[in-house]
This record gives sequence, structure tokens and C-alpha cells, in this order.
Amino acid sequence: MVSTHDGPSGGATHVVTNQSPALTPYDASDDRALLEGLRREGAGWAEDGIRRLGRQAGSEEAQEWGELANRHEPVLRTHDRYGNRVDEVDFHPSWHHLMRVAVAEGLAGAPWAEDRPGAHVARTASGLVWGHAEAGHGCPTSMTYAAVPALRRQPDLAKVYEPLLTGREYDPELDVPTRKSGLLAGMGMTEKQGGSDVRTNTTVATPTDEPGVYTLRGHKWFTSAPMCDVFLVLAQAPEGLSCFLVPRVLPDGSRNTFRIQRLKDKLGNRSNASSEPEFDRTVAWLVGPEGQGVKTIIEMVNCTRLDCVMASATLMRKTLVEAGHHVRYRSAFGARLVDQPLMRNVLADLALESEAATTLTLRLAGAADRAVRGDTGEAAFRRIATAVGKYWVTKRGPAFTAEALECLGGNGYVEDSGMPRHYREAPLLSIWEGSGNVNALDVLRALSREPGTADALFAELASAQGADARLDGAVRRLKGTLAQGSQAGARRLVELMALTLQASLLVRHAPPAVADAFCATRLGGDWGHAFGTLPDTADVGAVLDRALPTSDPTGLPAASVV
Repeated sequence: MVSTHDGPSGGATHVVTNQSPALTPYDASDDRALLEGLRREGAGWAEDGIRRLGRQAGSEEAQEWGELANRHEPVLRTHDRYGNRVDEVDFHPSWHHLMRVAVAEGLAGAPWAEDRPGAHVARTASGLVWGHAEAGHGCPTSMTYAAVPALRRQPDLAKVYEPLLTGREYDPELDVPTRKSGLLAGMGMTEKQGGSDVRTNTTVATPTDEPGVYTLRGHKWFTSAPMCDVFLVLAQAPEGLSCFLVPRVLPDGSRNTFRIQRLKDKLGNRSNASSEPEFDRTVAWLVGPEGQGVKTIIEMVNCTRLDCVMASATLMRKTLVEAGHHVRYRSAFGARLVDQPLMRNVLADLALESEAATTLTLRLAGAADRAVRGDTGEAAFRRIATAVGKYWVTKRGPAFTAEALECLGGNGYVEDSGMPRHYREAPLLSIWEGSGNVNALDVLRALSREPGTADALFAELASAQGADARLDGAVRRLKGTLAQGSQAGARRLVELMALTLQASLLVRHAPPAVADAFCATRLGGDWGHAFGTLPDTADVGAVLDRALPTSDPTGLPAASVV
């Protein structure tokens, strides 16, 4: 008879050893770079709330919501049981739990209703921690946040809808917008024949006898969160491409024509419904002047681009925390992984990238906050730096999450680790709101058409002048590259802009070990082509001691990272 005894001398094969314990619960706000940036950018008053939200994001409940919302994906119902067209999307209850917290915590339009310096920074910091719970539901909250400044181009509409878009109540039912306790906004820009080239849109807007009211006919290609209450949509009016507000439910209670042809079968972002809606005599209200659709909606794009940077930085931090936790407990070749020099190099390199992304994200949020309060210098900096950050940080995300996944080895390649979901999510942020080429070309456009943007960028870089010779050399190279910039070289230019900007922020605000290692590798050339190639001079222990969470949620002994 074969023994089933579980003791060390038994014959059982299923005794579990050398596996890391569950990370959850943990504190997603246990991040020094984030908290320092929060205070530095004028939102220190929000720290207690951020810490509370960070603990909730890392709780077993919130982490399960994220897993369930992605396992049980949204389902399209085009008709009800009687054959009536309804065009509704059903979500798992976990999606609604996530949305309810996000809206209540001000991740939708709330900052626009708060007359307090730092409100937009506090929202971004909240996203950096709450995003640890789940990424997909950040789409409708991001678009709701971004819709408000665009809607303000039409004051009569803003008067009606803004109080509901800036509220903190999540109301998922389709109803007349003015009868609801809170609203969410979506966006419909792209069409299948043009993608990012929205000026080629073929959706037609026809004026009605009622001033400001049009009917739309056309087919949108990527319209996320189709269960939002209102959408900002681009269509061709008699005077050219224009912006319109499209409600799902009309003021008389009838459903507006919003035929959802299908939901996209996406690589990642599975919890979030992305759709192709068809408009056919769909009622819409003009937002801004006819023919100025891009100019009207561009502020929305600037806001959502910041959220792309934020979401990428969040994924970096989340996967770094997961990797750091695993290597503290896992042993190989006679030692814990966290004590193996090469693994420490990899983790430290990832930590540098993560801190640079988080620090830049909060600097961009600070610029946005001050720009909306009338600071013209910060507005110019925001204009170019957001496009630069969107290009670079989101580009780094996929490589980063792949390396963090590899730290877990085969454990990270299986779905129940959560790492594959993060890896599939990472490429989205570089594609959403303009792919890498679109953002690189937008930087060139800003430099050529808005000369003040270059001045604002170099003024920011000048504040670190003399602190690091490698940074000073990079700034000189940037000025030379800028003088001979071309479309073919746009990516190289924007990459250098991003690295010098990140380095200047770290030189000014991070500990010397972090700033020195970043400048030596990203600017000084003492680096390989993959993460984990820091030079021997890098103070890996100091970098890891700063980067990895200080608290151990398990209560079990773990290796020191110093």
C-alpha cells in the first residue's frame, strides 16, 4: 500500500514547498515615490485618502473583483426576449463594484467640481493606487473625466450635464440623463477607414429644424464603454468635422439609435466593453462651432493621454510589487532569489523604470492642475510633456511587464498568477489615444506650431542644470537634435526628450542612488539592451530598499532586500 502521509518521511507528492505565499492583502500606496510626488505637486492634503484607497486596492475583496470582472467578460444583448432592440451590455457584478468605488473616490469627473489646488493631482494619485485592483474599468472613468473640459465649449450643455458628470455616484442603469444621480461619458472618434486620421471620418451630421440639434448616420470603429450615458462623437457637418454630444436615452425617455453591432474581441482589457455602434438618424447636440471638432475634442484627448501614462505607471508598479514579493520567498541554487546578485540587478533596473514613470506621471498631473487654474507656463509644458510621456512611458510598459512576469518564471506564465492579464493589458496604453507614431508626430507638431512648448520644456530641464554631467550632456544633445528634427527621426527625438525629462526629475527629487543609476544607464550609455544590465557601480541595495514595499502582509519571514 502506498502511504498518503503528508509528513516529510511520507510518500505524498503534493506537499507544497518553496512557493511564495499570497501577496494579498497588501497596501498599494506603500510607494515612496508616489507619496513624495503627491506632496510635491500640491496634493499632500489627500494623503490619508490615498493611503486608505491603497489598502482597499490591495485587499482580497478588490483583487477578487478584478479577477472576476476579467474572467466573466461583458456580454452584448442586442434584443430583449420579445424582439425589441435594446443594445445593452451585461457586466459581472464585480465590474459594478469596481466602478462604484472608482466614481466615489473621484476618479471620474469629480476634480472639475473641486476648487482646490491639487485636485487633479489627487485624482491621478488615486488612479496610481486603485489601478492595482483592475485596469479595464479605468476606461469609462477616464473618458468621463476628460469629457468635462470639452463639453464646456458648449455652456448650455455643460450647465445640464456637468453637475452629473462631476458627481461621485455610480448609476449604471440606462435612463434619461437628468433623472439619474450620476453620469458617465464615452467617446466615439475613430472609424474603420481612417483610425487615428479622424479627418477622414464619414459619419454625417445633418442639421434639424431645432438649433444645435443634428441627426447622425455612420459607423464607429472603437467606442469603449457603450453603457455610458453620453458620448462625445466626431462627425462631418456642413461646415466640416464637428463634435457632438450623443445621449443613449433621449429627454422624452425613448432610446436613441445606438445599434451595437459587436463587441471587440481584444488582446487584453477584457473586462471593459469596446464596441462598434451604428448611428442611423441618431439625435445629437453640437458641441463647439461647426468645423472645429478636433479643436473642441483635443482637450479630452490631452486628459486621456495623461491617464494612459498613469495606467502604464500603475501596471509597472503593480507587477514590480508582485515580482518583488515572489523573489523574497522563492529559493533557487541555494539562496533566496532576492539575494541572488543577478536577480537583484533585474529588480533594481525595473525599480528605476517604475519610479521614473511614477514621478513623471505626477509631474504631468501637477502641470495639468496648474494649467486649468490659469498658469500659462504650465499649460505650455503640459502640452508637450504629456505627448512625450504618453509616447515613452506607454512604450516601456510591455517590456517591463514581460520582465516582471519572468521574475516569477513559469509561475508567472499561468493565468492564476495574474501576470498574464497585466501583460496583455500593457500594449493597450501605447495604442489608445494615438499610437507611438501619432504621439511622436504630435510632439513635432507642437514644436513647430507652438514655439512656447520647447521653451517650457527646456525651462523645466534647466532647473536641474549642473546637478549631473550626464544630464547636462543629454540636454545639449537634445538641443542639437531638435534643430535638425525630421519626421523619420521623430521617435529618437521624443525618446531623448522623455529620458532627459525623467532624469531631471529624478536628479531633483529622488535619492542619489536612484538618480545616479538612472543617469548612468539611460543617459550615460552604461547599460545593455534588456532590464537587469545595471553597471556594477549601481547601488542596487539602496534602490531596492526604496522601491519595494516595507510592509509584509503575510506575517511570514521574508528576506531583506538591502
